[in-house]
This record gives sequence, structure tokens and C-alpha cells, in this order.
Amino acid sequence: MNRENGISSLALVLLTLILGTLLLKGLSRQHQTMLSQVTLEQAALRDSARAQSALQWGRMQTWEAALKTQCQPAPAFAATVCLRFEDDNTGLLIARSGDFSYWQSVVLDKGVLRFSVHGWSDFCPRKESALCQIP
Repeated sequence: MNRENGISSLALVLLTLILGTLLLKGLSRQHQTMLSQVTLEQAALRDSARAQSALQWGRMQTWEAALKTQCQPAPAFAATVCLRFEDDNTGLLIARSGDFSYWQSVVLDKGVLRFSVHGWSDFCPRKESALCQIP
């Protein structure tokens, strides 16, 4: 009988070790998944902040009123900022960093740029999507 008790105790210890190992592997996978999600979210937040900053930076730049499309790199924000005008003297200031783009409507009034008082938009305010792209 002592022999049977020893085997069952050993089986119980092995079962506990196997269950503990499986639990730790599952927790490790869950941790890795969460870590990759956090990394992606950090990059997205960084790109979004850079695009917003670049848009504000673009508002302060000097733009040529005669040019229909013009772009300036914003190396401090790892972004590109472009100003696109239409024939009716309305346009868009576009800032892009990574996967994020932001737009702000602008009107050319007697040689002075007047930006929309409603601020920036995270969706293109034009019907034609080609007008919202950075060339």
C-alpha cells in the first residue's frame, strides 16, 4: 500500500507542475499580446501628436499664395505639411506623420491666409479624396 501512495503523490506533483507550466505559458502569451498592443498604441499616439503639431507649425509658415500646391517638410515632427488651393481660393492645410493625417480648411482672402475657426479635422472635408492627399 505504501507503494501506491507514493505513486499517487508523485502523479499529483507532476499534474501540479504541468498545470502550473500551462498557466505560466498562457500568462506569458497574454503578456506578449498586451505588450505588442501597447507598443502599437504608443506609436499611434506619437504619430497623431506629431501630425497635430506639424499642422500648427504649418499655420505659422510662410506660404506662396500664387502656388496651387506646396509642401514643406517638418523634420522636428517627422512630418510633411502641404497647402493645396483650389480655383475658388479655398484650400486645405494637410499634415501627415506616419499613418495619421489632419486637415484644416483655409481661405485666401486678399493675399492673406484665413484658417478655419473650427480648427483641424481628422477626416477629409473634401468630397474628392484626391484633394486630401499629400502629393
